Amino acid sequence: MITLTEMAIAAVKGVISQAPEPVAGLRITVQVDDCAGLKYHVGLEGESREGDAVIETGGVKVFVDAGSQPHIAGSTLDFVTDPGSFGFIFDNPNAPEECACGKSCG
Repeated sequence: MITLTEMAIAAVKGVISQAPEPVAGLRITVQVDDCAGLKYHVGLEGESREGDAVIETGGVKVFVDAGSQPHIAGSTLDFVTDPGSFGFIFDNPNAPEECACGKSCG
């Protein structure tokens, strides 16, 4: 379904270790935006929900809701710390290369 790089696994473990409340894993949701394509939401989650795919990798659980599963299949989640680019980065073969309206969104 989704692959996490070693950097992403380390980043998730670090955030989970600092969470003030118990955390079961990382939740990823995908929102389809008519113009901008796919929007990703990443956050900590206390438990899985009905319909979730639960992926365990490198000691980290990832929860993906049923509606997001088709949009995230085959993706890779990385974590980068380059100057000017810091955070989670999705490499998703399902993401459209241009916006749905056919005009430039950038």
